[in-house]
Amino acid sequence: MGEDRIAPLDRQVRKAAPAGSPVFAALDLGTNNCRLLIATPTPRSFRIIDSFSRIVRLGEGMTQHGRLGELAMDRAVGALSVCAEKIARHSAVRVKAVATQACRSAVNGAEFVERVAAQTGIRLTIIPPLEEAQLSVAGCLDLLDSQMKAALVLDVGGGSTELSWIDLTAPGLDVAPRHLAHWRLPIRAWMSAPVGVVSLAERFADYRSDGYEVYRAMVEAVKARISEFTGADAMRSIFDAGDAHLVGTSGAITSLAGLHLDLPRYDRGRVDGLWMTRHDCEVVAERLIGLTVPERAALACIGPDRADLVLAGAAILQAVQELWPCQRVRVADRGLREGLLLSLMSDEKRAWPRRRRRALGVIRPR
Repeated sequence: MGEDRIAPLDRQVRKAAPAGSPVFAALDLGTNNCRLLIATPTPRSFRIIDSFSRIVRLGEGMTQHGRLGELAMDRAVGALSVCAEKIARHSAVRVKAVATQACRSAVNGAEFVERVAAQTGIRLTIIPPLEEAQLSVAGCLDLLDSQMKAALVLDVGGGSTELSWIDLTAPGLDVAPRHLAHWRLPIRAWMSAPVGVVSLAERFADYRSDGYEVYRAMVEAVKARISEFTGADAMRSIFDAGDAHLVGTSGAITSLAGLHLDLPRYDRGRVDGLWMTRHDCEVVAERLIGLTVPERAALACIGPDRADLVLAGAAILQAVQELWPCQRVRVADRGLREGLLLSLMSDEKRAWPRRRRRALGVIRPR
């Protein structure tokens, strides 16, 4: 197997920003979570100086009503207010704040974005599914095993699931780029399915049957959505030959990894970059099926906020594995926010020569 490639340790250590070092902030408001990373650049990656994550369930009830609810928006605004305070305290020079499926599909999504700007000062950009997939791939790039021929990056969200098929034989591909502007995203196919852990769990919340039948019903519902996509069929022979692996990025999948390791409390250092087998994933799913929601809530790596969602996450992973079999799964406690940070820093780096030429009078300001 290929060498494990984990992000440099400075990616994971929280320290005060070095004097004079620019500070960047990346914020991801999803259907379920609000997440923030604040970091400074390093020669190979970045160093986190602050972070924030809170489950807000912005998309709660969306499957029934098609709009963001008042309580859900209040929770999200409360979390975003904390983010705004952190961004201001660290004097971030550039901020990128994005919203995904909940705001994309809600009839009052744009109205909510305006409310956020008015109440917190944060200007959210509702990004399309393709950009969401690209950012997730960029954030996971150094977890790809270059000894394989292909990879499938699975980003399980609260309201949607993005799949990106990666060609690891692409000429010049560097899965651990030394310069932020040099990453390459050889995405040969991608799709976004409008189903995530929140929407799937809500759909089957009142399903009257035993745990296994509910689970299989969720798996088949997801497979029905994904199997409609034929754009990646040219890569199927690579997967059939066992020359591909899966990368799973989401709180749902990292929770499964923590349960697999029987961690007494969640430990990112042990989860991020972990290799699991397909059998490992199925064993964890079987364990979850046999537990009640309160029993899941009592598990350290799940807790009450994810107790009613984690089985839906396992079902989405199972559906993908049945349609695109991979014997190895790389767990990623990273994704969209990291991709945002890298893109911000890359844009800033490319702008330096232009600013210098402008200062010297070579380029006239518009």
